[in-house]
Amino acid sequence: SYSQSMTVTLAIVDENTSGARSDPFELEFPASEITVRDLIRERVHQEVRDHNAQRATRGSFGGLVVPSASELALNGDRAKRPRMLAGEPQVEVAIAAFEDNRVLILVDGRQAESPDEPIRISTRTEVVFLRLTPLVGG
Repeated sequence: SYSQSMTVTLAIVDENTSGARSDPFELEFPASEITVRDLIRERVHQEVRDHNAQRATRGSFGGLVVPSASELALNGDRAKRPRMLAGEPQVEVAIAAFEDNRVLILVDGRQAESPDEPIRISTRTEVVFLRLTPLVGG
């Protein structure tokens, strides 16, 4: 039966400049057209939810962006009980990383230019988050 609350699923892959790729993972969205900002926000919130759910067994946050220095200072390197991360500050850091070209987002092989750029999701849409690493000695 048809459901009013149908969601669309988007395949996400992480890649770095050496060509290493992660296994694809999926994010769900309530609509087939989103913005780059929506994509970043949902991805970061999912990573923060995963981290917070597993914080007793996971030492550090392994998501798109690293928690801010102030959050790390609050938690310390080896906190007895790592604290919950807040999603929105991490979203802002991730959007800044995208705007500063530290993270490129490729939608079906085409580079996204703006946080407000629309993305149409189809069953074949693939998104790659390409993390750029600074060149040494430049």
